[in-house]
Amino acid sequence: MKKYLDDLTYILKNGEEREDRTGTGTIGVFGLQTRYDLNAGFPAVTTKKLAWESVKSELLWFIEGGRDERRLCELRHGTRDPAKKTIWTANANADYWKGAHYDGDLGRVYGVQWRHWQFPIINGQLVQGSGEVDQLETLINGIKDNPFSRRHILSAWNPGELDQMALPPCHLLAQFYVSKDLKLSCQMYQRSADMFLGVPFNIASYSLLTHMIAQVCELDVGEFIHTIGDAHIYKDHTGPVRTQLARTPHGLPTLWLNPTVDNIEDFKMSDIDWDMPYTCEEAISATMAV
Repeated sequence: MKKYLDDLTYILKNGEEREDRTGTGTIGVFGLQTRYDLNAGFPAVTTKKLAWESVKSELLWFIEGGRDERRLCELRHGTRDPAKKTIWTANANADYWKGAHYDGDLGRVYGVQWRHWQFPIINGQLVQGSGEVDQLETLINGIKDNPFSRRHILSAWNPGELDQMALPPCHLLAQFYVSKDLKLSCQMYQRSADMFLGVPFNIASYSLLTHMIAQVCELDVGEFIHTIGDAHIYKDHTGPVRTQLARTPHGLPTLWLNPTVDNIEDFKMSDIDWDMPYTCEEAISATMAV
C-alpha cells in the first residue's frame, strides 16, 4: 500500500486548503489516479487497522440493494440492536435527514441504485421497460456473454434522485474490463474522497467486489484502478495522517472466497476471509465529518 501512502504525502505537500460542506476544512488536490495489482496481494492498508468486517458487510448490503441502516447492522453485528453502530449510523441520524424519514432509512443510496434503478416517469407513465433496471445483474450477465464490451458499467449517480439519498454517492461509477488473458479489472471514479478514513475502505470494497464478480464469471483478477476527483485530507486528520506515515507497511494479505459460490447474491460474511494473514499496525482514531 505504498502507493496510498505516497498519495497522502503528495496531498500534504501540494494540497490546497479549502472550506467544505461540513465546516471542518480540507487540504486537497483535484484529480488523482492510483493503480493496484490485485495479483500482488489484496490492497488492505497495513499502517493502521482496516475495518474489514465493515467492508464486507457494507458490500453485501449493497449487493442486497439495501437502504435500511439497521439491516446493515444485522449483517455486521448479527443484531438490529440500536446500541450497535455502523459506518452509516451517523448519516441515518443526521439532523438534515432523520426528521423526514423512518428510523434507519437512508433513501435511494448505492445498493438501491445498483439493484433498483428506476426508469423515469412522465405524466404518471413509465417512459419504457418494466420500471427498474438491475444494474448488477445486467453487469454480470454482460461480462459473461460479451466480456470484451466497453459497456460494463455500474452507476450510483442518479441525478433525478439525489434529494432522496441521505448522502449523494461519493464513489459513483465503476467500469469493468476483461483483458485478452481473461483477467477482470475495475476502474472506479470517486467524486469526493476522505483520504484518511474513507479511501482505504473504498479501495478494499471495490477490490473485493472485483474478486467476487471475477469468481462468479469464472475469470481471474487484474487491477483495481482508483480515480478520484476531490482527494482531500480533513484538517483535523493531519495529525493522524502524519502518525500513519511514520509507520512501516507490512506485507499484503491474500483474499479467500468460498470457491463453491457462483452467484453474487449467495455470498455471506463467512464466505469472505483472509487466505494469508492480515498483519497491520493498531487503529488510529479520527472523527468522521458528516
